[in-house]
Amino acid sequence: MFDQMKKLMEMKKQADLIKKELDNTIVDVCDIKGIKITVNGSQSFKAIEIDEVLLKTGDKNKIERDILLSINAAINKSQNLATQKMKSLMPGIPGL
Repeated sequence: MFDQMKKLMEMKKQADLIKKELDNTIVDVCDIKGIKITVNGSQSFKAIEIDEVLLKTGDKNKIERDILLSINAAINKSQNLATQKMKSLMPGIPGL
């Protein structure tokens, strides 16, 4: 039982390290011209930049659609990064 408790504590320590590393990892997505999304590895958004030229087009629906696509791409990239970090630090966990 002590060994299992020790393993759980070690896993908690590794999870905390992963969380800290993900919090400090920045992911930029510029898939759509004129929109840049910055998010960290914990999926916390840090910045959304929209080029003035894009705003001047006046096409509200297109801008909204492009922002949504960019946000989803940033989340996806961040989630993939988190999965890779988890795999590398905790290779024995099923489902990763």
